[in-house]
Amino acid sequence: MLLKFWKMNGAGNDFLVLNNLEEHLPVDRLPQIARTLCERRLSIGADGLMVVDAPQAGGDYRMLFYNSDGSVGEMCGNGARCICRYGFENGLAGEKQTVETTAGIVTGQRIDRRRYRIRLNDPTTIQLDAAVEVDGVRYACSYVELGNPGLPHAVVPYHNLKNADENELRELGRAIRWHKSFPNGANVNFYEMTGEDTIFERTFERGVEDFTYACGTGTGSLVAVLTLQGKVSGHDVKVDMTGGQLVIDAEREGSRITALYLTGPTNVVCKGEVTDEDLQL
Repeated sequence: MLLKFWKMNGAGNDFLVLNNLEEHLPVDRLPQIARTLCERRLSIGADGLMVVDAPQAGGDYRMLFYNSDGSVGEMCGNGARCICRYGFENGLAGEKQTVETTAGIVTGQRIDRRRYRIRLNDPTTIQLDAAVEVDGVRYACSYVELGNPGLPHAVVPYHNLKNADENELRELGRAIRWHKSFPNGANVNFYEMTGEDTIFERTFERGVEDFTYACGTGTGSLVAVLTLQGKVSGHDVKVDMTGGQLVIDAEREGSRITALYLTGPTNVVCKGEVTDEDLQL
């Protein structure tokens, strides 16, 4: 059995896309498929697997997301931008579309052939002061959940992030990701301000268990925190990561963030058929 797939990336966050409206794969097999196909040295390789399926709540289609370790992801911002392009180019939706995710409805907008803008799931929890202690050192930290069930993000300032020791930063990211303060774990977004409304960010992602080139929901969570702290305007905030630049707009009412918008590039890397002989279907 051959599976048709697309490989896409959004600012370096890379994904495999399967269309289950055509493939009719049992949902309980998808975690194993994700683990197999996302393994970089043994298969195609990706940060995650996205599966298009039939809508259940009036959307254009449903997006199922699996991390590279096979765990279910509530939502993925860069993935949602990519899947909006997939949906448009495959006739599943128009230039404006509604995507059902595990964390709730996400709306997308086509800007041009490669750029898409989505409204991220609204923040359901924001704790500006959620400092954590690791090996006797106290780190400033904020905590955000997007959508329901909440996609958890820790936001951590880090001095001279661009020149940080990779291994030290990875170990700190892993420690905070599993910190007891976060019972569901957390994606860890390290950042430093680089100018007015410009930020450099690196994200240690749960489910990948390493740094990724970009994280859309992490970037939105970061800008939500900094907007409430008065460190950025919330409008056209540019965030640079290893894989490129994302732009966030945060709408604020008093001490609340009422909407988060993520804009950035997409890239269709390849299209083809999976012939992986280790894949058990």
